[in-house]
Amino acid sequence: MTTKYLFFTGGVVSSVGKGVTAAATGLLLKSRGLKVTAQKLDPYINVDPGTMSPYQHGEVYVLDDGAETDLDLGHYERFIDIRLGRFSNFTTGQVYAEVIGNERRGDYLGGTIQVIPHITNEIKRRIGLAARETGADIVILEVGGTVGDIESQPFLEALRQLRNEVGRQNVFFIHVTWLPYIGATQELKTKPTQHSVAALRSIGISPNMIIARSDFPVEEGLRDKIALFCDVDKRAVVPMVTTPVLYEVPLLLEKAGVADYLIEKLGLQATAQPDWGPWRDMVERVKKPKMAVKIALVGKYVELKDAYMSVRESIKHAALAQDVEVDIQWVHSADLEKGKGWDLVRAADGIIVPGGFGSRGTEGKIQAAKYARENKVPYLGLCLGMQLMCIEFARNVLGYEDANSTEFDRSTTHPVIDLMLDQRSITDMGGTMRLGLYPCILQPGTKAAEAYGEKRVEERHRHRWEVNNAYRKEYEQAGMVFSGISPDGKLVEIAEIRDHPYMIGSQFHPEFLSRPMRPHPLFVGLVKAVKERAII
Repeated sequence: MTTKYLFFTGGVVSSVGKGVTAAATGLLLKSRGLKVTAQKLDPYINVDPGTMSPYQHGEVYVLDDGAETDLDLGHYERFIDIRLGRFSNFTTGQVYAEVIGNERRGDYLGGTIQVIPHITNEIKRRIGLAARETGADIVILEVGGTVGDIESQPFLEALRQLRNEVGRQNVFFIHVTWLPYIGATQELKTKPTQHSVAALRSIGISPNMIIARSDFPVEEGLRDKIALFCDVDKRAVVPMVTTPVLYEVPLLLEKAGVADYLIEKLGLQATAQPDWGPWRDMVERVKKPKMAVKIALVGKYVELKDAYMSVRESIKHAALAQDVEVDIQWVHSADLEKGKGWDLVRAADGIIVPGGFGSRGTEGKIQAAKYARENKVPYLGLCLGMQLMCIEFARNVLGYEDANSTEFDRSTTHPVIDLMLDQRSITDMGGTMRLGLYPCILQPGTKAAEAYGEKRVEERHRHRWEVNNAYRKEYEQAGMVFSGISPDGKLVEIAEIRDHPYMIGSQFHPEFLSRPMRPHPLFVGLVKAVKERAII
């Protein structure tokens, strides 16, 4: 089958749900037996999201092969239930770096390097990789930003060219726009959508479908108006009203006939009938009233909740499996250092300390770990959250008052967390950590082994510092169990407190492998312990 391309563009405003819509559309097509892959094109000039501030970019999502990518790839993987690779996300910075590198090597024989054709050709080459690497029937491709942004123009021009090269019958443009609501007149407005489509058409692209996002129901007359003024089939004007349940989006698109329309217009052959029963049951269970529990998420980027997107979704997946409703209490770790926010921590039934970099707020996280250990509160530490749990234990159980990580204090006399030997000479900050999928051997009789129910697992990493092996024996003698170890026995992957209902830290990021229908075992273990504590 010839590869088909679905190109998602955004209009009017950003953060309109383009990534979720693309992911949900991928699930619709996969449910019909088609092989789907996904790709995100990011217009910023950074080489990757790995060194970008979480306040600006949100979460850095890590793939099996170690690629540091945009958080939308988390949506793709969670909805479609696929495993993506580094070909699935690239930036303007990567494209220009490649072209400039080629020019420096003389690959262009001294020719003048221009946006067209050199930059656009490199963009098209990278898009082609997604199809070749996976053998997918359909490539779901999302262009970051909104139409009209100067940064995204080379991407859109490349897509225009690609449409002619692979054949118009193999390309379908879906434009996701926002319908603003005017409170004074109590009506939705289509004019911004019209202007957005006009901007898209001015560069030679006419959308084949418009997803009209709104906080209010979209009347039939508005669909007629959008179809008329934007030159789109009325069947292809799809209202998408905001839903409180993220995972309801595929059901709404299915009800709107999106998949049937795509199959018809692209000449696709469905090989299976979709069975939405399990997915519909999941959504109904989300909506059903349940016992409420509180989990304090103690982080340093809590002002932007997207910085912990996968952690938040993993909590929801696990809560659904345990038939509880989790109320996440967002606690800034720096506030804890000032004596603020402790009312939220003390009222919580469990604590999560997620990953992060830099010293700001780390003492607050250490205090949260101390509170969880001393008061037997269920605790899950992710990456840095595990390291700080180990630092707290060294200070207050082993008696090493200045115990620390050399990331925060190079002069500490007890570097219980230290750089790996092969990291000490690295100066470049981008893509130089232990990144991607690594194996972990679980130790029998531990809470981690009980949670997983397996002897060996593979998890995604993103870190430089490790537990210092020089202290492992002291830790174990004092009541800390290293329940997950690398196959060669050299690296600690999971730590837990022996005499505690559930206090586990993982050096890896389990949140990247949690799925709505298949929650991650460590999150399930936490929520189960939280539920038991709340009942008592």
